[in-house]
Amino acid sequence: MLRKLTVLAAAVGLAFVATSALAASTKEEPVAPSAPWSFDGPFGTYDQAQLQRGYKVYREVCSSCHSMNLLAFRNLGDKGGPFWDPKYKSSVENGYVKAIAKDYQIADIDRDTGDAIKRPGTPADHFVAPFANEAAARASNGGALPPDMSLLARAREGGPDYIYSIVTGYHPAPAGLTVPAGKFYNPYMQGDLSSFWKGDPNKVPVGGFIAMPPPLADGKVSFDDKSPSDLKAEARDVSAFLMWAADPKMEERKQTGLAVMIFLLVFSGILYASYRTLWRNIDHH
Repeated sequence: MLRKLTVLAAAVGLAFVATSALAASTKEEPVAPSAPWSFDGPFGTYDQAQLQRGYKVYREVCSSCHSMNLLAFRNLGDKGGPFWDPKYKSSVENGYVKAIAKDYQIADIDRDTGDAIKRPGTPADHFVAPFANEAAARASNGGALPPDMSLLARAREGGPDYIYSIVTGYHPAPAGLTVPAGKFYNPYMQGDLSSFWKGDPNKVPVGGFIAMPPPLADGKVSFDDKSPSDLKAEARDVSAFLMWAADPKMEERKQTGLAVMIFLLVFSGILYASYRTLWRNIDHH
């Protein structure tokens, strides 16, 4: 009897904890609005022109603060990438990729003298980080560390929707909200604003503060294909580029999955036909 009472008490306690957790989880959180992307769904693919525009936004704006340490220049010319061209046998031979890499100065060591030198980049080199180390990055950004963007679209819930919302989500702070110096209010940023809110405790604004000033604006980047370069267009293009950077093999994976599904369907049909042929004259009773 005592054992049953103990089990019952434990069950009641767990139910109470679960109820409390559910109540806490009902607090409103910023949700990135969902928008259609060319790569959505099982048959979605990257829009190469959009990836090229997104790369230009990253290079001219984002790369001044954000690194992409996992990306090499040659990746830009891989199949499905922004500058893939089937006429080149490999991405390291791609003329666009060579030209992009050559614009960068890469820190290296002279093999003859051992001295530190700078040389033009090659397709094999990785993207150049904007800061020498973490301390320098924080010092240049008011103490905040700009995240590496290599896997950002996969590391954040919402992926490209999240990135798009953050970049376009800068709004004036609601009346009653005190914004710390060097910070900006963004309704799509995770955070707890209750200690900065002077209004109704039950109406604390959704969102948080971000140290990055609004990075994009209408006409900040001019696209070579004459596409619109308003704030939303720039944000969508760079979000798509960052999604490709985080998942460059997506198209190949989808194609492989489709081929596997077709194979399984055909194989299942063959198995069923074989079963019917082998057992058609056999009494199962």
